Amino acid sequence: MTETPNSKVSEINISQEMKSSFLDYAMSVIVSRALPDVRDGLKPVHRRILYAMHDLGIHADKPYKKSARIVGDVIGKYHPHGDSAVYETMVRMAQDFNYRYMLVDGHGNFGSVDGDSAAAMRYTESRMSKISMELLRDLNKDTIDYQDNYDGEEKEPVVLPARFPNLLVNGTTGIAVGMATNIPPHQLGEVIDGVLAVSRDPEITIQELMEIIPGPDFPTGGIIIGRSGIRKAYETGRGSIIIRAKVEIEQKSNGKEVIIVNEIPYQVNKAKLIEKIAELARDKKIEGITDLRDESDRRGMRIVIEVRKDANSNVLLNNLYKQTALQTSFGINTLALVDGQPKVLSLKQCLVYYLEHQKVVIRRRTLFELNKAEARAHILEGLRIALDNLDAVITLIRNSRTTDIAREGLMTQFNLSEKQAQAILDMRLQRLTGLEREKIEEEFQNLMKLIAELKAILADEEKILDIIREELLEIKERFNDKRRTEIVMGGIENIEDEDLIPRENVVISLTHNGYIKRLPVSTYRAQRRGGRGIQGMGTNEDDFVEHLITTSSHDTILFFTNKGKVYRSKGYEIPEYSRTAKGIPIINLLGIEKGEWINAIIPVEEFVDDWFLFFTTKEGISKRSPLSSFAHIRNNGLIALSLREGDELISVRLTDGTKHIIIGTKKGMLIHFPETDVRSMGRTATGVKGITLDSDDEVVGMEVIEEDNDVLIVTKNGYGKRTPASEYRIQGRGGKGIKTCHVTDKNGNLVSMRAVTGEEDLMLITTGGVLIRTDVAGISQMGRNTQGVKLISLKESENEFVATVAKVEKEEEEDEQTVENSSDDSNETILDEGQDDSLPEGEE
Repeated sequence: MTETPNSKVSEINISQEMKSSFLDYAMSVIVSRALPDVRDGLKPVHRRILYAMHDLGIHADKPYKKSARIVGDVIGKYHPHGDSAVYETMVRMAQDFNYRYMLVDGHGNFGSVDGDSAAAMRYTESRMSKISMELLRDLNKDTIDYQDNYDGEEKEPVVLPARFPNLLVNGTTGIAVGMATNIPPHQLGEVIDGVLAVSRDPEITIQELMEIIPGPDFPTGGIIIGRSGIRKAYETGRGSIIIRAKVEIEQKSNGKEVIIVNEIPYQVNKAKLIEKIAELARDKKIEGITDLRDESDRRGMRIVIEVRKDANSNVLLNNLYKQTALQTSFGINTLALVDGQPKVLSLKQCLVYYLEHQKVVIRRRTLFELNKAEARAHILEGLRIALDNLDAVITLIRNSRTTDIAREGLMTQFNLSEKQAQAILDMRLQRLTGLEREKIEEEFQNLMKLIAELKAILADEEKILDIIREELLEIKERFNDKRRTEIVMGGIENIEDEDLIPRENVVISLTHNGYIKRLPVSTYRAQRRGGRGIQGMGTNEDDFVEHLITTSSHDTILFFTNKGKVYRSKGYEIPEYSRTAKGIPIINLLGIEKGEWINAIIPVEEFVDDWFLFFTTKEGISKRSPLSSFAHIRNNGLIALSLREGDELISVRLTDGTKHIIIGTKKGMLIHFPETDVRSMGRTATGVKGITLDSDDEVVGMEVIEEDNDVLIVTKNGYGKRTPASEYRIQGRGGKGIKTCHVTDKNGNLVSMRAVTGEEDLMLITTGGVLIRTDVAGISQMGRNTQGVKLISLKESENEFVATVAKVEKEEEEDEQTVENSSDDSNETILDEGQDDSLPEGEE
């Protein structure tokens, strides 16, 4: 190998050089490009964009500037990379579907959730958003360190003061060399509350923090299924969560159902999602879609999927979840730079590191303000000395030939510093007036108080924490908004997740049209005290609350359908909505089939053998089964009793084994017998005859009866009455019963039989769609063998009849009255979870 006079060639090991160079490159990517700093949650390019905008004065209260001007400044001063990379980053910071709280306020076309790219940077304009100003607040108060830019001609911040925890609030995604980060966004108020909790209790656990920060909150909303993935990510820094689109199933006037998608999972391209659904429908991989259209506009997202009349919307929706991006998984990897080193962080560590950064920021800001105050106080002290010795100072200055001589004379004669002497020489004659002298004295005294306060802050960390809390609460008050992403429990959940759910009393309501929701019972009670009460649920004009129960969030809710199936849900698995919201369709929660509806809801605390469920069908078959037989129910439901062909389950009641049962029929017959007449049977048994029916008769109601109850009947032609329970003698089960109503052509067959106390309301629905609500106490009390009185006027010309009758909560409530279970559901709750040890039994 030859050497030239001006160069020196040395031999190196190629493998060693490759290793060393690659490690240098890898660390450069990790530290200077792909990973965020735990303190401000920003990568270098994001930090440089915001700093360049701040440096240019393009603040939230200033006019927009061309994006190209900002990008040019960023790449010219701080970020020596391509302009497209910088502009694309800036575009994402201005997209409301990418950032939970946008850091750039964009003006113009900044792309869409359909994957449309933004307009060129020469067309768009930008400025800092109001919340991004908080990331740079107090930047000029020596709160952070600066470093040289790439060519050493400029200075740039190492980290921003970050007055809110941006790492968790906006999250980030980045791929480095050999590692990647994927941190989801969160709700601002929740994260700030988490920081406050850590500041007050450094020993707080992840589980306690999850009560404050329940999970991510995506800008596009959606629903997170389950908490186990969230908990794992918060505890270890890594985990996976399932996100679903938020959908509603609506029924059109022609009987067809439509699936409405209002929110899609985070980072899903809407146009590609619709394209995928259309492709699956075209290829017959998903059956039942008759039309698909995008009705989204500036007011919100709306994807409409029309369902074929004979298809099950719930089954179709589950197929869409499996085969399209209506359901996606989000892999959480909380990797960030801590002191320049990449580190996987738990939720608590993220909050602790942010809090420590804020302590440094507040301490440095306080020290800056202290130094500034002391410097000013030093000058004022010199002015005070000059004013106290005014004649001598004037004489000295007048007799001095030069400024330097005057300055030296002042320093020597009055023991002043050079700065104080110069301030006296610079003092204007107007400062010699009495009023100006008072101002100097007042300013000096105020500065001395401020200096004492600042020194007290620096000497006490608790005072620093108080300042952090106060400023965080101010930001929360200014920028907090509602959570967008719901978190619901799913069948894939581990039972240990119950530990994360607070145990509280809740109200579960289900409307006639199948909308269900959960409310804290305290909210319901507090709002319904005193006088008339309020609307408990927002419903359509043709809907009303049919089932209303109080239970615990940890209780099991059993749902029984007319098809003889039972479904289960935990109280906390039913989504919580506001008092006036109508809730979600129950078919989105339970796997019920088309033509199946809920006719009984039973809350159960624990499954024990000495409590029973009593069933009655339309054909008069009754069955009594131990509650423990229903302890283990699959997500897709279980057969609660075997029905004969054409038969339907009419009613289910919870009993303690000692109750009396009444069964009423369409032709006005009623039987009253002890429940012990029906022996205990296994879950899949058909049952025994509860009442013997004529060929043209059928059961319209079954109730557990108490001595002080009345039996309320309503007929097809709108007649009704109440009869005391004491008028019905006890018989053996299986008989024909006795008359409870004199059925004639005038009043028509019975459509409902209920046990009442007189403290309820009655809802009557006609075949013409008319709803009438009436007070049960206002219905006349009459003997058994009577026709009743008219409750509702029907249009005979239109052949109108009473179709449905429901017993509902009283519309007006007295002060101190609490929510009680609706009559359709027993209000007892039971004790311990037993085993399903029953065997199938044949029909008796």
